[in-house]
Amino acid sequence: MAVKNYIEGMKNHEAFVHHIAAHKVIPGREASLGELAPPLPEALAVAVKGLGVDALYSHQVEAIEAIRRGQHTVVATPTASGKSLIYNIPVVEKVLEDPGTRALYLFPLKALAQDQLKALERLSGAVFAGEPVTAAIYDGDTPPYERKKIRTRPPHILMTNPEMLHLSILPYHASWAEFLRGLSYVVVDEVHTLKGVMGSHMAWVFRRLKRMCRYYGSDPCFVFSSATIGNPAEHTSLLADVETSAITESGSPSSTKHFVMLNTPEGASQATIKLIHSAMHRKLRTIVYCQSRKMTELIAMWAASKKAEFGEKITAYRSGFLPEERREIERRMAEGELLTVVSTSALELGIDIGGLDLCILVGYPGSVMATWQRAGRVGRSGRESLVVLIAQEDALDQYMMNHPDLFFSMPPEKAVVNPANEVLMGKHLDCAAAELPIRRGEPLFQQPAVADKLARMEAYGTLLASADGDMLFSHRKFPQRSVALRGTGDTFDIVDGGSGEMIGSVDGHRAVRETYAGAVYIHRGDSYVVTELDMDKRVAVAEKRRVHYFTRIRSHKETEILEVMDRKPLGNAWVGVGKLKVTETITGYEKRLVKGQRLLTVIPLDVPPQVFETEGLWLEVPEAVRVAMETEQRHFMGGIHAVEHAAIGILPLFAMADRNDIGGISIPHHPQLGKGAVFIYDGFPGGIGICSGVFGEADALFEKTLSVITTCPCDTGCPACVHSPKCGSGNRPIDKEASRVLLEKLKEPLTEALRVGEPVPRFPAPARHSSDEKPPVPRRFGVLDVETRRSAQEVGGWGRARLMGVSCAVLYDSETDAFTTWTEDQIPDMAKVLKEMDLVVGFNIRRFDYDVLSGTCGVDFYSLPTLDMLEEVHKRLGYRLSLDHLSGHTLGAEKSADGLAALAWWKEGRMDLIEEYCTKDVALTRDLYLFGRENGHLLFQNKAGTLVRLPVVW
Repeated sequence: MAVKNYIEGMKNHEAFVHHIAAHKVIPGREASLGELAPPLPEALAVAVKGLGVDALYSHQVEAIEAIRRGQHTVVATPTASGKSLIYNIPVVEKVLEDPGTRALYLFPLKALAQDQLKALERLSGAVFAGEPVTAAIYDGDTPPYERKKIRTRPPHILMTNPEMLHLSILPYHASWAEFLRGLSYVVVDEVHTLKGVMGSHMAWVFRRLKRMCRYYGSDPCFVFSSATIGNPAEHTSLLADVETSAITESGSPSSTKHFVMLNTPEGASQATIKLIHSAMHRKLRTIVYCQSRKMTELIAMWAASKKAEFGEKITAYRSGFLPEERREIERRMAEGELLTVVSTSALELGIDIGGLDLCILVGYPGSVMATWQRAGRVGRSGRESLVVLIAQEDALDQYMMNHPDLFFSMPPEKAVVNPANEVLMGKHLDCAAAELPIRRGEPLFQQPAVADKLARMEAYGTLLASADGDMLFSHRKFPQRSVALRGTGDTFDIVDGGSGEMIGSVDGHRAVRETYAGAVYIHRGDSYVVTELDMDKRVAVAEKRRVHYFTRIRSHKETEILEVMDRKPLGNAWVGVGKLKVTETITGYEKRLVKGQRLLTVIPLDVPPQVFETEGLWLEVPEAVRVAMETEQRHFMGGIHAVEHAAIGILPLFAMADRNDIGGISIPHHPQLGKGAVFIYDGFPGGIGICSGVFGEADALFEKTLSVITTCPCDTGCPACVHSPKCGSGNRPIDKEASRVLLEKLKEPLTEALRVGEPVPRFPAPARHSSDEKPPVPRRFGVLDVETRRSAQEVGGWGRARLMGVSCAVLYDSETDAFTTWTEDQIPDMAKVLKEMDLVVGFNIRRFDYDVLSGTCGVDFYSLPTLDMLEEVHKRLGYRLSLDHLSGHTLGAEKSADGLAALAWWKEGRMDLIEEYCTKDVALTRDLYLFGRENGHLLFQNKAGTLVRLPVVW
């Protein structure tokens, strides 16, 4: 009765009584059972019953039978529907049949792996009288000696996470040969979390894993466990590049669940604190979900401070906490020491924290899927439960409050991944080549988009072809270390400036937006002010400080259309989709009071612009519409800016995306389009498929955008319609009425009157890559080498090359096909000849030869058109190779001496030997240049001892 009493209390409370937008009772359901055919082996059947499972649900039976057949399977059913048994039963069954069977279990969180290991040990321990099915966790917390033991004697079941597979298993596959040879199952838990950037990364990690399995002779069956999403089969098929069957009808029972939608004017955070205190008085075990780290910390801090007797029973929980902090909170919640935990999505997944009664959602989670996933955390014990969704001022929240029937009838959204993201694809192709050289004929690499990317990476030198051109190698030994799966950049550590201890972390893409100098950062109830952001060391230093304000950035953006993928009419306007280049410049940050959010001041920042390429869609506004609006004295810029905000706010209705994953920019006159436009784009380099996926529903997107603007009761605009909490210009200018008029005008049919004077967009031609274009062959080129009179040691170091003097310089002239020797007193005359040439070629010529020559006369040698082959090698590889190394492997010819010998000859007066040696060096340099110009590559031996091609464009 506690839940029913709590609901009655809400309905009678003066703060809530008039603001309950909906109360829906979702009735429980009986279980639907099934029987396996053939039945389980006797020992396994007894073990399952020993877990308290007398019969399997119908969806469990359907899934287990599909897995037995070797069918790649995804089970997308609600939380607490027994999904772990679905994969544990067939894996244990297979181990009984063949002890050489191996399975890889991937969990997004370490705590999930710990929970699953305990469950598996209970099951397997009951099956075997002797040694049970062996299972082990291999993650960052596993001690080194234990890791070695696991690699040497791999368990039947290895539990790990995506990062360990990416960083510790695939790069060291030779150490995992026995495990990979026997790999029969790959189990991926909570696969709905593998979306967006993380999912696009994992699509390539799975492709790398499958490639390695083929190499060792295995072909595992993929088993996916998911929350209820709109496209489970499509999502997992794209993710792992396999054909997947989906099981979505759950046979598990459920208890009655109440769902209350609350739209209180006092603010979501204050309402949440009241609800927390009321729940704790009734001893209801509660989980609170917030949309941001900052709000998580603030609500936990405020709720604890306002009721001292509850202070020890409330805590925050979020990513960025240290692992040991999170494990302790999970333990205390599961054992009942805590009554309330305030969390970000970090506790959305199935970590065991005991039975819960109440779930409070502070703001709409952004998707129907996430809402029901979080709601599934309560009511597991069979008791009635309650979910309270408290609306914030956000457009999507208010839309749901105004359309509760739509919310309860909406199907879950589709998960989005984009394996074609060129940025991520390139990183993982580099990783794949480092793990195992890429052979031209491998099926994965023959796909057109992949083959095109490989060709460009080879041309640039990121991948190096073998001497015969049949294989590709990475130019780095361990590229995996520079690929962070959960973001697009490296992770930054946040360090306490007083103690030096690490207090959190932030993704590199967000670091400049969240941990700039002056930013307020909150950790476990304590306020910190960032004093320094070191981009090179990837560290933000923060000092603990009590402050009464919070901070947010201000910025301005520009965008350029790089490629048009599609374009279609929308009323009298056009909507396009394609590749964009976005330039964002952070100009400063605001300080705002925590209470009331009043602006205190704006502090300027000097931060380098962030430039990245992504995918996006855009709405082109006809010039006639702009003219009409300005004739009516409406604010055109304020109108398109308001449309941008409202459209971004409502876009998550069409894709499983957070509004923070999406960016936007409004431009009254875009130079390429010749008219005003609203751009909406994926907020990650390369794009993650959000906007390209929504393009097909652009008409519905802008129709719902108009509905949000029209139905919002505010007069001039608010966060429920056209204001954005992350607007870089502080929501200025914004004109709600102008946005309504604009969208109404765009719905009118395209007429001749609207076509008159309409500018024709100047879209870019299809992109050509620099590797496609070869520079012109110089009409006359020279090849130069200089020998000195004195050594670096004699003049005080290599930085004083001007003092070394010239013993001789040899110049090859392509016009005469002759070598000429010049002495120190003849250098000015040689300079005149060099100035007549189209190109001067040398090896380390800019950093050495020109420095030496400059010490002999006043000629500006650095202004000559020059190709320094050593510089080009360093640009490609990141390290230098000697002339002797390159000529030996490319031409089969080696230098006749070295610089030390030439210095000794100078002291002996043997100019003949110096001239002969220098001429040979010039000839080698010339032949290398000509070989590279004609063949597009040189040859060298990489650090692994393999002869590979170094691409050059000369």
